[in-house]
Amino acid sequence: MPFVKKVKSDAYFSRFQVKYRRRREGKTDCTNAPKYRLVVRFSNRFITVQIVYARLQGDFVLTAATSKELPRYGINHGLTNWAAAYATGLLCARRALTKLGLADKYEGVVEADGTFQVTEVLDDEDAPRPFKAFLDVGLKRTSTGSRVFGAMKGASDGGIFVPHSEKRFPGYDPEAKELDAETLKKYIFGGHVAEYMESLEEEDDERFKKQFATYLADGVGSEDIEEIYTNAHAAIREDPAFKATEKSQDWKSESAKYRSKKLTHAQRQENIAAKIEKFKAGGAAEEEDEDEE
Repeated sequence: MPFVKKVKSDAYFSRFQVKYRRRREGKTDCTNAPKYRLVVRFSNRFITVQIVYARLQGDFVLTAATSKELPRYGINHGLTNWAAAYATGLLCARRALTKLGLADKYEGVVEADGTFQVTEVLDDEDAPRPFKAFLDVGLKRTSTGSRVFGAMKGASDGGIFVPHSEKRFPGYDPEAKELDAETLKKYIFGGHVAEYMESLEEEDDERFKKQFATYLADGVGSEDIEEIYTNAHAAIREDPAFKATEKSQDWKSESAKYRSKKLTHAQRQENIAAKIEKFKAGGAAEEEDEDEE
């Protein structure tokens, strides 16, 4: 490729954008500041919420929470519904802010009321800015009322600044362009599940007993659901730290019983020599049988 001289004409200088002063002085590398993503993923059984940032080596997880942890806070059923997504997002947010030392400064919405609120900067000049993360939905459809926005609402109420609007929450009226806070609050506290339980019990009692068998086995009725989620939100704020589950037995030693032990080189050579001797002995026995015949 031939050498092309870069002509710095008037057009070049008119489009030239001066970099920030600290960047010109080499004091700040603005490109190295990570952009955090609030990653929300769903499986058939659980919900996973992570705060992730990218590096050249790959993605790194700052903190994570799954709905598998919710039974510790009193939520034992419906670990993939809208209310569980909110609780998982709240748990991830409180855990991240506790890790960063911002939990006391940014408490978020302590008592969820369904109103649209975004975490804002504190009035104190010396106060740190709120932790900012962008929602990452992956391949999930971003339809109005989707559970991914439940996890986002939980993280936002937990004190993380997640840029968003109210247009995708359940209860938003696109014609009136306003959000019904009562409808959103109902979803946060599992009111839609309670309503479905009541309607199904009236219409088809047999199907109700089959579909909500685990609820009935634990003595949970439609009137108990709101209290369960209210207590869970308070418990999450009180202790969001991760705790490993207690194992019923030592599975590492248990699985080692059924694994074949790795042989050394000398042991493998001995086994090969034994097989050769056995093969030779078998061949000699066949020759003796042929001579006798």
